[in-house]
Amino acid sequence: MDDRQLIHRIALSMLKGIGPVNARNLVAYCGGVEPLFTDRAVRRSLAKVPGIGPVLAASILGPGVIKAAEKELEYIRKQKLRTLFYLDAEYPKRLRHCLDAPVLLFVRGNADLDPSRCVSIVGTRTPTEQGKRLCEELVEGLAESGATIVSGLAYGIDIIAHRSALRNGLSTVGCVAHGLDRLYPGEHAATAKEMCEQGALVSELTSGSPFAPGNFPARNRVIAGLSDCTIVVESGPKGGSLITADIADSYDRDVMAFPGRPTDSQSIGCNRLIQQNKAHLVTNAMDVLKLMEWLPETKRKSAVQPALFTELMPEEQTLVDLIRAQGKIDIDTLCFRSRMLPHKAAGILLNLEFNGVVRSLPGKMYALN
Repeated sequence: MDDRQLIHRIALSMLKGIGPVNARNLVAYCGGVEPLFTDRAVRRSLAKVPGIGPVLAASILGPGVIKAAEKELEYIRKQKLRTLFYLDAEYPKRLRHCLDAPVLLFVRGNADLDPSRCVSIVGTRTPTEQGKRLCEELVEGLAESGATIVSGLAYGIDIIAHRSALRNGLSTVGCVAHGLDRLYPGEHAATAKEMCEQGALVSELTSGSPFAPGNFPARNRVIAGLSDCTIVVESGPKGGSLITADIADSYDRDVMAFPGRPTDSQSIGCNRLIQQNKAHLVTNAMDVLKLMEWLPETKRKSAVQPALFTELMPEEQTLVDLIRAQGKIDIDTLCFRSRMLPHKAAGILLNLEFNGVVRSLPGKMYALN
């Protein structure tokens, strides 16, 4: 990729008032990123793009964004950051299926953002001693599965999860709510440096981006989107961990929570998630491994699937082959890979389920019987 192409991608991510959904609309309307900044005819018609209008179109046409993107490219080159654009093959596949995923990610470190197994662990910034212990034991119990641990590098459960991952030899990814030119909180700098060697730091924000309250919920969607499941260790009645859990649920990802006594203030959020059927109740890593079907015996069992029927219709066979190859797979990925419309794939899957060929799992996942 030449520098000009990357500058245009950076500029797209820096446009004021243009979120990831509208950014994708712009790229689709313009036939690519480059015409948005170089084609005069296209640029004159930006106000007609759904969701844009004349005010946002004027901000896109302003000269400042390209200069800012050129400056950001210098920083990226100097710091040897990776950039992942949403149309790139290297863009994280789990995040790609989230409609509001960032159009561009900045990555410091060498972590594989498409690991075979990925778990988000979140929770309160002021955990109890029991919560700290539960988090450490959870990560230690997940070590055999080789799962990558994702969190937000914040105080409390987040940093405990990252440090436990490092101790247990697991890759760990910190999603931050600011540019990669700074670190908040500063007390976690040593851990962050170690993470870049055994994982990565990830942000959708450019260097010099101001701290803003809205950055943290936006960061939480990246935490949820990168992972197969999100586990809440402790949470009060409000907080970022509950936002992350709600987002993960909206992405049809599994959500799990550790229960606590009704009188424990730091368990109110977890108990409520379980009570409202938004989260599976888990008490240890083994519960997580069972729910995710990551136990060794489950893996061996699902690796060799017998042919239950000698004949399947072509479209049924397509879905069965995709499920067999993956072990278990969500319906969005099935639709994407099979190029079927969701309602059609859902009908075929329902028929296969009735015939005992497949079974449905939590989070709109499917596996073979």
